[in-house]
Amino acid sequence: MQRIDYTQLELNPFSMIGSESFLLTAGTMNDWNTMTAGWGGLGYIWEEPAAFVFVRESRFTYSFIDRHDRFTLSFFPPEMKDALAFCGTHSGRDTNKAKEAGLTPISLDGDVSFAEANLVFSCRKASKTVIDESSMIDSSILKLYPQRDWHSMFIGFIDGVYIP
Repeated sequence: MQRIDYTQLELNPFSMIGSESFLLTAGTMNDWNTMTAGWGGLGYIWEEPAAFVFVRESRFTYSFIDRHDRFTLSFFPPEMKDALAFCGTHSGRDTNKAKEAGLTPISLDGDVSFAEANLVFSCRKASKTVIDESSMIDSSILKLYPQRDWHSMFIGFIDGVYIP
C-alpha cells in the first residue's frame, strides 16, 4: 500500500460509512482485534483531519481501542462484503476472524490493517467520550439502546491514508 495525503481524497463519507461497512482495528501485529462498523464519520477537529467511531463496551474490540493509542479504519471493495459480514457476526474472543474471513493482516507503519483493503485511515487516538442517556437530546435515539448498552465515541487524528 502507498501512503497519500488526505487532501488527495475524493470520496462520499455518507455512502462509505452510512450504507457500506468498514473494519475498525486496534492493537499491534502481535495482539489485535477487528470489528465491522457502520457508524462514524470523517472531518476536521482541533486543527487536524480526524475520524470518529463508536464502540460498545461489550465488543471485544473495545478493550483494544481503549488501551492502545492507535486504530485503523479499513475500507474494502464490494466483493469483500461477505468478509465484512463475517467479521461483524463473529467475536475475536473465540474466532480468528481474519483467517476465517480470508483477510490478510498487514502492518502499515506499525498499525494493523488488511492487504485486501482499498482505503485505510491510520489514526492516533485523541479523545474518548461515553455516549449515554444523559447525553441524548433527541429521545428517539433511545430506541437504539433497548438494553442500555451505550457506545463510546473515539476520535482519532488521521495521520496516515493508504491506498493500493
